[in-house]
Amino acid sequence: MLGLKLPTDPRWVKLVESNIEEILTDHAWCEQKAATNAISIITQNPDKTDLVDALLAVAREELEHFEQVHAIIKERGLTLGREQKDDYVGELYKFMQRGRDRHTSFVDRLLFAAMIEARSCERFRVLSQNIEDESLAQFYHDLMVSEANHYTLFIGFARKYGGAIDVDKRWQEWLDHEAEIIQRYGKKETVHG
Repeated sequence: MLGLKLPTDPRWVKLVESNIEEILTDHAWCEQKAATNAISIITQNPDKTDLVDALLAVAREELEHFEQVHAIIKERGLTLGREQKDDYVGELYKFMQRGRDRHTSFVDRLLFAAMIEARSCERFRVLSQNIEDESLAQFYHDLMVSEANHYTLFIGFARKYGGAIDVDKRWQEWLDHEAEIIQRYGKKETVHG
């Protein structure tokens, strides 16, 4: 369904298990950034009522996920660390078409969001199937479903509002680019690292 070209090596989970505090902190901030991204898209496209309604729900859900991750951090006697730069997302951001025209930038912003949700969904699936901690396995399974829904929503809006843009062709370009990028990741105990 996601179309990702390079799956995450399940051995990445061993890195995650070696530093649960790091993955939880990184995950919390990923949720916050996802909420901020949804609000930013709303701010730039207030005339699209269906998009506004859907992304308000996404922003609320992402903040709820932040709250859930923060609760897990506290339950385990850990501390929410500072936000760190997400190099994977930074590399994807550079691929986004900006400055050509507002419509193209808007559609590419939706595809950028869909790509992040797709990879997050895939990572959460790998965690849910391979992590030894049963409560975290269930937690990541539940979040995998949510991320899949967000991916579907963003790509659906890109197709709806694509107009003359060949959204499926552009999505394939995103998938190809992401496959090149992700080869350099999976070596740190972060969601995209």
